[in-house]
Amino acid sequence: MSIRPVLETRSARPTLEGAGVHLHRAFGFGDPTEADPFLLFDDFRGDRPADYQAGFPWHPHRGIETITYVLAGSVEHGDSLGNTGTLGAGDVQWMTAGSGIMHQEMPSGNARGQMHGFQLWANLPSDLKMTAPRYQDVKGTDIPVITDDDGTRVKVITGSFWGQRGPVDGIAADPQYLDISIPPGVKKRLKTDLYRKTFAYVFEGAAAFADASAPQGVLLEKEVNGQEVNIRDLSGNRTLVRFGTGDEIVVQAGEQGVRFLLISGAPIEEPVAWHGPIVMNTRAELMTAMAELRNGTFIKPAH
Repeated sequence: MSIRPVLETRSARPTLEGAGVHLHRAFGFGDPTEADPFLLFDDFRGDRPADYQAGFPWHPHRGIETITYVLAGSVEHGDSLGNTGTLGAGDVQWMTAGSGIMHQEMPSGNARGQMHGFQLWANLPSDLKMTAPRYQDVKGTDIPVITDDDGTRVKVITGSFWGQRGPVDGIAADPQYLDISIPPGVKKRLKTDLYRKTFAYVFEGAAAFADASAPQGVLLEKEVNGQEVNIRDLSGNRTLVRFGTGDEIVVQAGEQGVRFLLISGAPIEEPVAWHGPIVMNTRAELMTAMAELRNGTFIKPAH
């Protein structure tokens, strides 16, 4: 077994997106090889409707897949193909934009005005850039949840983990998308595929992630429930943790426990030509897409 080294930890940055939605961006619009096959990750949350209710009005996508996971509140969506729907708390939408789609996403808060969700962009390989658009809308009740003997809870959105498989399938990057909660003081070893790019995003509590260079079993200095915890090395709310190569990660929850997403995917390793929500392989393809947006031929007829 080889522990994945921690390449980087960094805080998500406040960003305005859409028609003025306040969110935090963990990565995006930088080096596309950093998290290949993933391009962007946003955490949108708040308890003031003015910070999110303007939403994400009509905009195009081509050449990517967008994955929306809602924890609180709801998101109404509609598109140029006539699809409409609402994602509620716990629900997931995996949208393959493929050859092109125009859509909008409008968030609403719950009874207390709270809204919380994530959006991840995954790249498509060149042979699928112009595939027909499709949706996978998954209700939270259809997503398997596993609870281990120590209280660790794993929601398997896509991929396989601990004998369960998530309901989202047929995705180009063959990703694993897990929502993991670990109780206070619990230390956990989690298997990962050796060859996939992998990152964690902490959004509740805090934890220490072991580095391959750290002495085995020595993560922390303060005891929490009989376990040692190095408070200086804790990754807290809105922290991205990028890992190097290995087949497992080691994580130790802090005093309040931790909840984080663990996401991995097979790198595509192709050239990226990127302008906003349109991601192609060459500048010529990108210019074609922009011209089609202007002349009204962006949306392709269904075959």
